[in-house]
Amino acid sequence: MSVAIRLSRGGAKKRPYYRIVVADSRSARDGKYLEQIGTYNPLLAKDDEKRVQVNEDRARHWLSVGAQPSDRVARFLDKAGVREREARNNPNKAEPGEKAKERAEEKVTKAAEAEEAKKAAEEAAKEAKKAAEEEAKAAAEAPAAEEAPAEEASPAEEAKADEAPAEEAKAEDAKADQATEEKSEG
Repeated sequence: MSVAIRLSRGGAKKRPYYRIVVADSRSARDGKYLEQIGTYNPLLAKDDEKRVQVNEDRARHWLSVGAQPSDRVARFLDKAGVREREARNNPNKAEPGEKAKERAEEKVTKAAEAEEAKKAAEEAAKEAKKAAEEEAKAAAEAPAAEEAPAEEASPAEEAKADEAPAEEAKAEDAKADQATEEKSEG
């Protein structure tokens, strides 16, 4: 038979109260026990002396007989000075799980992609701005170059354009004159 020093729950729903008991390790949590050696009331303040009460003499007796305390009871006994407990070290405790690591990696890759896209957009905007400035410079230079030949070509074109309607008008006037002469003769 192995003996354990552990907590046995009592109290009401959402109002826990524990007994520190020595029991057969195979018995139920709240089942029969060999001896009650203390109490634990988690509803009291941490600095309250009535929060944990342990009969140190009986605890030492059961530890000398070979009783094994649970983790929580071992903490209580360490605080009471009955038995030192070894500090546990779990280096992986603060390390996130696999899925959390995957989510973090995805977040990092998305952030990197967003940065690259932002840089590409900025570069495209700079190139577009440069192109617009070059077009503006070219447009500013081109009208000056285009206006001079256009002014030279336009009087000649205007003269040709003026001559064509004038010739057509003369031909129409001549026809109209012949028609009026024929009417007056006839």
